Amino acid sequence: MTIKRTILYRTRLSKQASSSSSRLKREREREKMSDWGPVLVTVILFVMLTPGLLFQLPGRQRYVEFGNFQTSAVSVIVHSLLYFSLVCVFLLALKIHIYIG
Repeated sequence: MTIKRTILYRTRLSKQASSSSSRLKREREREKMSDWGPVLVTVILFVMLTPGLLFQLPGRQRYVEFGNFQTSAVSVIVHSLLYFSLVCVFLLALKIHIYIG
């Protein structure tokens, strides 16, 4: 009885060791891959939230103006606050990660 138990115990230990070593290998491979999620999110948001490019909030004539290619100090502050809040939502709350390589 004790020989069978020790054999079963050793096989369980070897299975656990192989599964933990495979987990370590996967983690090392992930560390080697570069995470492009934050880069892409920040670049896309920067282009979309540039004041006056797609829209300007607040505009010079109206509250929201589209494609006027003008800006003001107030709209720069509003767009930077929008940018910061959306980057925090996408990167910290949603944890967007894109692994390449």
